[in-house]
Amino acid sequence: MVFSLLNTVRIRTLFHSMVAWLCCMWFPACAPSVVPVDNASAKQVYQNPVFVPVLADPTVILDSASGFFYAYGTEDNWGDGKGSRLVPVLRSGDLIEWTYVGEAFPSKPSWKKAGGLWAPEVDMIDGKYYMYYSFSTWGDANPGIGLAIADKPEGPFRDQGAILTSKGIDVPNSIDPSFFQENGKKYLLWGSFDDGPRQGIHLVELDAKGLKVQDRQKKVKLAAGDWEAPMIHLHEGYYYFFGSKGSCCEGARSTYHVRVARSKHLLGPYLDRDGHPITERGRGTMLLHGSHQVAGPGHHAKLIRDDAGDDWLLYHGIYKDEDKVSSGASRRTLMLDKLTWNDGWPEIEGATPSTTKKQAPILKHKKS
Repeated sequence: MVFSLLNTVRIRTLFHSMVAWLCCMWFPACAPSVVPVDNASAKQVYQNPVFVPVLADPTVILDSASGFFYAYGTEDNWGDGKGSRLVPVLRSGDLIEWTYVGEAFPSKPSWKKAGGLWAPEVDMIDGKYYMYYSFSTWGDANPGIGLAIADKPEGPFRDQGAILTSKGIDVPNSIDPSFFQENGKKYLLWGSFDDGPRQGIHLVELDAKGLKVQDRQKKVKLAAGDWEAPMIHLHEGYYYFFGSKGSCCEGARSTYHVRVARSKHLLGPYLDRDGHPITERGRGTMLLHGSHQVAGPGHHAKLIRDDAGDDWLLYHGIYKDEDKVSSGASRRTLMLDKLTWNDGWPEIEGATPSTTKKQAPILKHKKS
């Protein structure tokens, strides 16, 4: 069926092209009446993953100046002999075909002695590209979140130093930043799993330029337990809290998954579909979990809306039959799936990553 449809579109496109050429050659005045086929009318398909070998903890933005999408991920060694990439940068015109364009940083920031650059968050703020990033190692006693700024989406990003550290703001395992802006106010969400009473996801207001924390004492705890990778999305009067839980990086044994809750107020309380607050451990409504083929789907980017009004989720997932790259890192590939809304709650078909061919996002002015 897909083959026939695509061939029909190609035949129609060829026919219209021939008509246009003949009109221009023999009847120049009639040429404007020939309407070209819109790219969006071709129901193209795609199949996960949309980028390999690795783009862990992705963040994705649409660069309005160029019309391209840019994706950024955790520093990783892809096992190709080139070592770790300091926040890899990808570019795409359609969310499906991605090209590696380089590293975001020319050199590693120096405000910590050691660590990796994890889980970047990139946003356009005041005409510049801001990257909030985690700087940490496994088991780090004092990880933190830094800021780097660039004039172009591909970088280079110039480091501005630390925005906060775990000890400075009294939140263990302060990683996984996410930016939210509303009514001229700028906020940072962050946090990750920790067994102590101060664990969970927090929110704090930034200054007017997004360069520093406004008041460290006014942080608000939004979720408790083993949440990571928070994101807030405003939809039809509700603030939706998306986050990942479980183990992210154990290859085929990874248990990462995505849960969601919502609130009428930015500062909460956020309740799951059963009405339980996510400040209680173990709460949250399931959105996306692993399958017999894909393990550990999670740490998604902000939702991208296409020209048909559909929302799309980009995230990482691990194919169980090829769960590691040669460097030993988990092969967290970039995945894409459509998100729908049902009775006020987001859903993904089957609550699992798609592995068969699906209709692609509709983008009328996609780049190539």
